[in-house]
Amino acid sequence: MNREALVEAITREVLEALSTRYDMADTGEKVREVVANGADRVAFHGEAADVPLDLAQYIDHTLLTADTTVEDIDQLCAEAERYTFASVCINPTWVKRAANNLRGTGVPVCTVIGFPLGASTTEVKAMEARKALRDGAREVDMVINIGALKSGDHELVYDDIAKVVDAAHEVGAVCKVILETALLTDEEKVIASALAKRARADFVKTSTGFGPGGATVYDVALMRETVGPEMGVKASGGVRTADDAEDMIAAGATRIGASAGVQIVSGSDGGDSDERY
Repeated sequence: MNREALVEAITREVLEALSTRYDMADTGEKVREVVANGADRVAFHGEAADVPLDLAQYIDHTLLTADTTVEDIDQLCAEAERYTFASVCINPTWVKRAANNLRGTGVPVCTVIGFPLGASTTEVKAMEARKALRDGAREVDMVINIGALKSGDHELVYDDIAKVVDAAHEVGAVCKVILETALLTDEEKVIASALAKRARADFVKTSTGFGPGGATVYDVALMRETVGPEMGVKASGGVRTADDAEDMIAAGATRIGASAGVQIVSGSDGGDSDERY
């Protein structure tokens, strides 16, 4: 199947699966153009395309390793306050401490839900989100049920997203939906992005940083063209330099997830770091 026929099939399948009046017509046209031309010839022309002088406002300063310590969290929060990052993004066990550290700074706490595999049940994801929000998180990044998406169970994927979105929106928090794009076909990326939009998520996000690959300009452009200009797109995984961040923003990203945030905004050399997020 060629790319043009693929996009038409995606649009038809999403509409039929959800039995909804959700209008994908414009998305189909835009995505057709993206996949036909290639990412190197695609640029997003919304607000995100205007690369800011202060990249910090786009960056979720991220630390999600298993061996993270109290001292690491305190340092992350101090850096976030110093550089005024968009948020700190940490595992749920650290939310209370980070929220206390950042109280009064204007930097919110972001945490991850169903991370990194996305294979927790919907009920557990919603409960995990509510607990993190009670602890002080103001943003949650949830991983979709990747296996369900690849099995064609779009109703389950939609319901999984919607339950966590509802939990976040109950308290005025932001919900980002992680697709893990390196595991998906182009068709699946478009379907997942459309389902997240239908579920009223605030962002779609490329990657966990623990999968086989991270953010690419192509995937950011594809996701942006699918969700339209109003929804956020977060590029995460392998963004290590200011040039990387600017390329993602030019393609349509409105948020960057990175553990190399200090290097990005200060222009320092991150060395041979294997940081992925």
